[in-house]
Amino acid sequence: MKLPVTLAMLAATAMGQTMCSQYDSASSPPYSVNQNLWGEYQGTGSQCVYVDKLSSSGASWHTEWTWSGGDGTVKSYSNSGVTFNKKLVSDVSSIPTSVEWKQDNTNVNADVAYDLFTAANVDHATSSGDYELMIWLARYGNIQPIGKQIATATVGGKSWEVWYGSTTQAGAEQRTYSFVSESPINSYSGDINAFFSYLTQNQGFPASSQYLINLQFGTEAFTGGPATFTVDNWTASVN
Repeated sequence: MKLPVTLAMLAATAMGQTMCSQYDSASSPPYSVNQNLWGEYQGTGSQCVYVDKLSSSGASWHTEWTWSGGDGTVKSYSNSGVTFNKKLVSDVSSIPTSVEWKQDNTNVNADVAYDLFTAANVDHATSSGDYELMIWLARYGNIQPIGKQIATATVGGKSWEVWYGSTTQAGAEQRTYSFVSESPINSYSGDINAFFSYLTQNQGFPASSQYLINLQFGTEAFTGGPATFTVDNWTASVN
């Protein structure tokens, strides 16, 4: 769903860094903060990302945005990401994560979501995959995930709508599963591997042949604003 192929990496040990170019990125391993205005040409507007704190223990950042035009299209996925040793999903024991976030203007079209890619080729570009797993902690306005709703599931003690659809990314089919919360979850702590377990057991996801290649958390901005999305702290790892 996203086609960020950046890699204008900026030194990121300092706080207060501002990033306003399309694919600006700041890094303090294993974490990064990424501007990622991958769909900016489908509308009109502006967006900047501000690094509040970035270190080996987590990421704190916020983004300010205003977008119009191109209704129903994603303009950006500003996010924080984490690097890890790629491995088959079937070999992953846990993906612990926690996040605290807030959105000041909810009269917009946007979502707040985890985004993970898997691929049969461990060297696949990390900007897309054979499969995409999205976990929507919030949905604002008149937007919906790729495809259609196929189920309702309880994962990690919470109820989720389960959506499925496919798109073409980099000339190949990408199958997307989206778990959508019924109401905003501003404080989340859990094991993302539980979502892969559900997909493997209930939707035929091929965990033994798909490598986990990317893990990010952020907001997809469609239209509206001005709005500010703030991540007070985000951590994640793959075990």
